Amino acid sequence: MQEITLKNISKTFVSEFKRQKKKAVDDLSLSIPTAEIFGIIGVNGAGKSTTIKMILGFIRPDKGQIFVAGRDPSDPDSRLKVGYLPENPYFYDNLSARELLTFSTRTSGLGKKESNERIDLLLEKLGLTDVQHHKLRTYSKGMTQRAGICFSLVHDPDIIILDEPMSGLDPFGRRMVIDLIEHLKAQGKTVLFCSHILNDVERICDRVGIMDKGQLKKVLTREQIHQGTNKSIDYTINNMEEIFLQTICGKK
Repeated sequence: MQEITLKNISKTFVSEFKRQKKKAVDDLSLSIPTAEIFGIIGVNGAGKSTTIKMILGFIRPDKGQIFVAGRDPSDPDSRLKVGYLPENPYFYDNLSARELLTFSTRTSGLGKKESNERIDLLLEKLGLTDVQHHKLRTYSKGMTQRAGICFSLVHDPDIIILDEPMSGLDPFGRRMVIDLIEHLKAQGKTVLFCSHILNDVERICDRVGIMDKGQLKKVLTREQIHQGTNKSIDYTINNMEEIFLQTICGKK
């Protein structure tokens, strides 16, 4: 089953300054099946976050179709089993981590017993049990990021969308998140995430999509990435992208 399907989607924004048009996503097609970890990588401005926002229904594509668990993102029911971590999460900093997660489970309709079980499980997996009653304003960036990952998972979604989930994490925190993502896959969950950290993408993704200037330039399997056999990307790139693609694709 295809949990996420994008068919020829495009999105153009008009800047407030000079009213110039910028195509953020250009004719992108992609399918992500059940129980796959799919990573999207690319430099800033490649269109990664815009693509995620369209999948979630926060913005609508100018053309093309999107289906999430068989539903259009404009249908609120399409988000019932979706968990989302934005690139820069913001929470009420007077809440504790436990209060934040309790709020999420209650609004998701979980009962008290199930809610407490899910909260305890995630706090333990992400190393926040000892600080669960501390105010979020006392958390470091990495701890806040881990609390945000708990927040995206606490209602037990089938589709998890994470925008830069490793941001602000130290090596220990990254290891915890990688283990958690691999555990989600083993449970049959579908995971889509964006990242700039190439080692993490290589380690956990079944497939990786490379985006540049709003286009999906290439989709590589884990085997292709590890073998470095892909040498066929034929488009103009700047120095940062050159280094990026050499690292991922073995491009010479």
